[in-house]
Amino acid sequence: MDDSKIIELFFERSEQAIIELSDKYGAVCRKVADNILNNRLDSEECVNDAYLGVWNTIPPQRPDPLLSYVCRIVRNLALKKYHENTAQKRNSCYDIALDEIADCIPASFSVEDEIMAKEAAEAINDFLETLDQQSRIMFIRRYWHADSLDELARLFQKSRHYISVRLSRTRKALRQHLKKEGVFL
Repeated sequence: MDDSKIIELFFERSEQAIIELSDKYGAVCRKVADNILNNRLDSEECVNDAYLGVWNTIPPQRPDPLLSYVCRIVRNLALKKYHENTAQKRNSCYDIALDEIADCIPASFSVEDEIMAKEAAEAINDFLETLDQQSRIMFIRRYWHADSLDELARLFQKSRHYISVRLSRTRKALRQHLKKEGVFL
């Protein structure tokens, strides 16, 4: 079913909207949650909570594209659950990806920091537009979807080392871009 028709079902408050959303994007949503949580039950809970979140925000929102909107909700819920689950311990799966990108992202605590974070997000988006498609997809899959290096190696039919080196070079280029744009790390 087309995204616009699914959104119309939400506006009509039809429960069929959740079914259609799940049929179309459920697998992607579960993958995003699984990559972060590494726990099937917690992932399912996050996906179901995300469906509720979509139900509560459409209307008035009319997201375009719907997939990004739903994945963002799933990711935010999964990150919240991840932090609850790992408050006193490290989870090597997701912490490694976070550690890799940490020196490219400033931490935010104050209003000024929040403004700087928005500027950093814009600079990162500008940087991503300069990358070739494969590098951009690799970067997003690693640092947004939290795909493992092994998963990326399978997806791109490259060695794990190749993926690691390419991501390292991309992070280095990102740091240089952010410095050039005046984003303090």
